[in-house]
Amino acid sequence: MKVVYVQPERCVGCGQCRLACAVAHSKSGSLVSSIREIPRPRPRIGVLPAREAIAFPNKCRHCDPAPCVEACMPGALFRDRETHAVRVDANRCIGCQSCAMACPFGVLRFGPDPNAPVTRSVALKCDQCSSRQAQGRLPACVEACKTGALCFEDIHRVMEKRGREAAFRATLGLGRGQGDLPDSLWAVWRRMKTSV
Repeated sequence: MKVVYVQPERCVGCGQCRLACAVAHSKSGSLVSSIREIPRPRPRIGVLPAREAIAFPNKCRHCDPAPCVEACMPGALFRDRETHAVRVDANRCIGCQSCAMACPFGVLRFGPDPNAPVTRSVALKCDQCSSRQAQGRLPACVEACKTGALCFEDIHRVMEKRGREAAFRATLGLGRGQGDLPDSLWAVWRRMKTSV
């Protein structure tokens, strides 16, 4: 399964991913035309503000099992059988926001979906740009990210690569201020380890 994964140490907080996502989910698919659309297209990815010089693109992790899918009483959230992404059926969504309360990452947003036949407020979340993938293209946020903070790869390859990097640092005894990670990232890593 291919996923969009985040390398926060590379994010500069420019917001290009948000803009590309909003345009990709607009009716027109064009930046110029989407500015005048009603309802305005909304991004399915957020960029959390920089802390210690690191911004964080926050998007759906497509958990398995997904708490949002289990919390959705009308059954509007479901797992796509082909892409394994968690998707929203805007026709079934009643806007109760129980999925947002169940999401441990706080990535679900609510608003009118410009591509849905109904104009009520529905759940908006990353669908990994399944329509773009069907055309052989990368998700819009990945294509727009110039720093390489967002990548689209097979989840098993990502886990293997990250594991190798961690093992490399551990075997060399790299600690704070050593290796290729900035000091601020080591501080973030230490806080993450203590909060888990």
